[in-house]
Amino acid sequence: MFRPLSIFIGTRYTRAKRRNRFVSFISMTSMIGLALGVLAMIVVLSVMNGFQREMSSRILGMVPHATIVGVNPIDDWQPVAAAAMKNPEVTAAVPFTEMEGMLSYKGTMQPIQVSGVDPALEGKVSIVAQHIVQGRLDALKPGEFGVVIGEITARRFRLNVGDKITLIVPEVSNAPGGITPRMQRLNVVGVFKVGAELDGSMALIHVADAAQMQHWEPNQVQSVRLAVKDLYAAPQVSSDIAGGLGAAYKADDWTHTQGSLFSAMKMEKTMIGLLLLMIVAVAAFNIIATLIMVVNDKGADIAILRTIGATPRQIMAIFMVQGTVIGVVGTLIGGVLGVIAALNVSELVGWVERVSGQHIFSSDVYFVSNLPSELQGADVLLICSAGFVLSFLATVYPAWRAAKIEPAHALRYS
Repeated sequence: MFRPLSIFIGTRYTRAKRRNRFVSFISMTSMIGLALGVLAMIVVLSVMNGFQREMSSRILGMVPHATIVGVNPIDDWQPVAAAAMKNPEVTAAVPFTEMEGMLSYKGTMQPIQVSGVDPALEGKVSIVAQHIVQGRLDALKPGEFGVVIGEITARRFRLNVGDKITLIVPEVSNAPGGITPRMQRLNVVGVFKVGAELDGSMALIHVADAAQMQHWEPNQVQSVRLAVKDLYAAPQVSSDIAGGLGAAYKADDWTHTQGSLFSAMKMEKTMIGLLLLMIVAVAAFNIIATLIMVVNDKGADIAILRTIGATPRQIMAIFMVQGTVIGVVGTLIGGVLGVIAALNVSELVGWVERVSGQHIFSSDVYFVSNLPSELQGADVLLICSAGFVLSFLATVYPAWRAAKIEPAHALRYS
């Protein structure tokens, strides 16, 4: 089979070990280093994708994807929900009221965000019912002023189902300060745990009780909460719906309340990816040292090739082929091992925990009890492409240096 001279000799130099075992050892370490760098990058980014997925499913499963907020309390929320459901991106629309206040228990206080919900409909837009660890969500009854609190709040106040706690909310008044506190005694009817900061900053009451605390009619609500298919389409979807309903309504969405958190997570992934790319770059540029040593070792061979008619471009291509082969093989090995490791990292951590008897991710400390991983093909493609490009660029200078060798000078000192 015909092969170009550059590819034939370049691949032959890659396999040759008889003359200089040290050069072969350096070539192997460069290949191994590149493979380890690619492997580490794939595994770490997959784990970060897994954590981001867990955070998204838990936090965005609790907070509204989007809301259609009335400028004034909404007297009849069903027509608004019906209008919202006409949008193909909307999967559910339920009544919703939100308040901010303070929880007080035996002299201890903490800020809280209180959501007024309809327990019968909340399962369409929230995952809270799936994460109740004490009591029941449907124990929220209108007029009974029950409350479902987060596990962190329950632990901080040492509360259990059946205990009572005081909610303090600001109320506009004619007092000199303009605002007076309004206190409401609540009965703890449930505790939820989603494993995020919402466990200490969120509480649920019945939407009718929220209306009563706001001095509204029992059927009035603040907004209609929407669940959408594509979270990143929520701003546009809610804006379109509110625009169609008129000036009496405005739109809000999760990017206003949780956007900074997910922007920070995205930035963190980008920065860690760049740092890991430096490891890949160091491993790739070890090829420079390898090829320079090979060029020095093959000086006589280069001179002979030049005397029998090889052009500088062919000489340059020989060593670019050799370095590229090292880079491609190292990147492919790292890519394959990285994919295997990313797909099995949770099982690997579980095995380490069983062997060592220690819980690396205790559910009492972390919001996850295992190491999540989500392998994304785009990440693997980007990492392997970066490995290929960096390893190719690392061959340019040594190959150019080999092409500049003068045959007479090399043969004189060989």
